[in-house]
Amino acid sequence: MEKQNMGGLMITEPDYGSDALNMHTFNVKEGAKYHIQGTKHWQGLTGMADYWLMTSRPKIGDDRLGRDIDFFVCDAHQPEQRIEVEEYYNNIGLYPIPYGKNKIDIKVPEENKLKPETTGLKLMMDLLHRSRFQFPGMGMGFIHRMLDDAIGQVTSRFVGGKSLMSLDQVKHQISRIQSAFTISSAMCSRSAEHSGIEHDLSPDAVEAGSMKAYITDLMQEAAQTLTQLMGANGYKAESVGSRGIMDSRPFQIFEGSNDMLYTQISEGVLKMMRKQKVMNLLDFFQSYNLTDRAADYFKSLVNFKVDFDLPQRKVVDLGKIISKVIAANHVVTLGAKGFRGDLIQESIETIRHDIAMLVSSYKFQTQTAPVVEYQENSSWLKFS
Repeated sequence: MEKQNMGGLMITEPDYGSDALNMHTFNVKEGAKYHIQGTKHWQGLTGMADYWLMTSRPKIGDDRLGRDIDFFVCDAHQPEQRIEVEEYYNNIGLYPIPYGKNKIDIKVPEENKLKPETTGLKLMMDLLHRSRFQFPGMGMGFIHRMLDDAIGQVTSRFVGGKSLMSLDQVKHQISRIQSAFTISSAMCSRSAEHSGIEHDLSPDAVEAGSMKAYITDLMQEAAQTLTQLMGANGYKAESVGSRGIMDSRPFQIFEGSNDMLYTQISEGVLKMMRKQKVMNLLDFFQSYNLTDRAADYFKSLVNFKVDFDLPQRKVVDLGKIISKVIAANHVVTLGAKGFRGDLIQESIETIRHDIAMLVSSYKFQTQTAPVVEYQENSSWLKFS
């Protein structure tokens, strides 16, 4: 920090994105050093970071890799630890942050290897969950800016002698961004208390995934809404809203695609429900420490039995429901601390509305599937 150095994390590989446990970057112990070889890509600060936290798998035998993940601190200024950038990607947003493809062929001193308390996998989960707990900090500033700009636009723009704020639909849109502001505030408060380095976050997959997925969805929605409210000016390249759409979009994909995280949230909760032999979602929410304070706000919506054998599209819906109830729990907790009451109430109502729509989607029976060879007999010109 004193020297203004920057660090990055190298996990993702061209052939192994979310499937990180099958990464092919490997390390071999050579005397007092580890020789690490492989290819990584989509690392933020590619070519700029002074330090990298490098992940790889130990090589055992001629062509087999161990199942665990090893972590190394790499000093990019040391001759044997320099990383070759093979390609810079032309990313469509987040312009200040370079991304690219990196060739790894480095030798790192053995003292630079991190020593996990148990396994490297648990260390990676602790690290990823801690990062996901920090997302609300980013969301806080982002959503606050979107909210301020949106309120400024709708209170100063007049159509037919009336401000945009007088329109009911506009009030609804502003209230949704304001709800996102309150949710982000509640998440920040929770994260500040719970995600310090003294806590082991490796078991907190459900809460960490909920925070990351939900807050990044809220960021994208806030940016889309501001752009819509700005009218034609929202389509200017310098518009905060349009830039926000592009700059928030990757966070719904990076560090775990949101659909994948919602799936994992559901799977984690269903596992707990099976273990407790609880089939009713409301009963579970009322006893679960992450939802017990907010469960009764959604009593009429989530009072149903969960089918443990669900198609994935329903599992994703269920994950979104769970993440919103967890967020509502944080909101209720923040309200109990004295946070502005009208914002708390409006936020709970907005979450109730969203959950009502998700429950409808969850209960709607559909088995639609794409038609891959759709071109045959599907041109409208033949029928016109």
